[in-house]
Amino acid sequence: MFIDPHIHMSSRTTDDYQRMRESGIVAVIEPAFWLGQPRTNIGSFQDYFSSLVGWERFRASQFGIKHYCTMGLNSKEANNESLAEQVMELLPLYACKEGVVAMGEIGYDDMTPAEDKYFRLQLELAKELDMLVMIHTPHRDKKAGTSRSMDVCIEHNLDPSRVIVDHNNEETVKEVLERGFWAAFTIYPHTKMGNARMVEIIRRYGSDRIIVDSSADWGVSDPLAVPKTARLMLERGISPADVTAACYQNALLAYSQSGQIKESDWLNPPPIDQRQMFNDNSVLRGQEPVVESRHEYVLIS
Repeated sequence: MFIDPHIHMSSRTTDDYQRMRESGIVAVIEPAFWLGQPRTNIGSFQDYFSSLVGWERFRASQFGIKHYCTMGLNSKEANNESLAEQVMELLPLYACKEGVVAMGEIGYDDMTPAEDKYFRLQLELAKELDMLVMIHTPHRDKKAGTSRSMDVCIEHNLDPSRVIVDHNNEETVKEVLERGFWAAFTIYPHTKMGNARMVEIIRRYGSDRIIVDSSADWGVSDPLAVPKTARLMLERGISPADVTAACYQNALLAYSQSGQIKESDWLNPPPIDQRQMFNDNSVLRGQEPVVESRHEYVLIS
């Protein structure tokens, strides 16, 4: 079994859900992020947040995958301050809904004053609501941005064990682990962290507090990055215990602190019944619905 704790399923297809389930992915976490172009009004955020706790949660269930999400104002759109103010008023309405496991992904992009302002405001909201935090580290000047992100979390008295720092690489992992945060890694094809590089990270640092995810979205990305990386780890001599930790158990340990995700959610799930509807809509387009009599996963120790 695998968990992909950072994947943007709203921009993926039903074919992806089918392949993910066949590859052993039992649960996903979908962080709120941007659409590829700037939103222009608060209604766009409201509909998007609603889809994360509504339609997308239902759609995943129709393929036997448990769907969770995080809520937050992403760093790129924090720079539109008039809209960002409205998003901050909207966030508390969604942050405590069922299946929301963290405030995220939040942090820095260009490390502007506006990004810093809304990052801090969302950290304070997470504290007020007793929520975990998922950090988006910047793609440019990543080392400095990652250090700064952790500094700000400490300034706001967040417990590092309740903060997941994502998009790490070889330059950032040592400091993240030494400071007690969770270190998550995005496995992208041909860029960011490739799965071969991820193998060497595990070989050097072990698997404690390390999390593998795909961050698959509307760009060139791979929703099977987690199981593919796990397979490569085993082929290259990483122990099964370390593979399980990095590709399943650590995500569960980190995000189960929210009280919103637990292993029993997928070990004995309700059978798939694609005759079900969501707001009179179905994932089918005239196809024969899949109707299971029973489905369960068995833990083998």
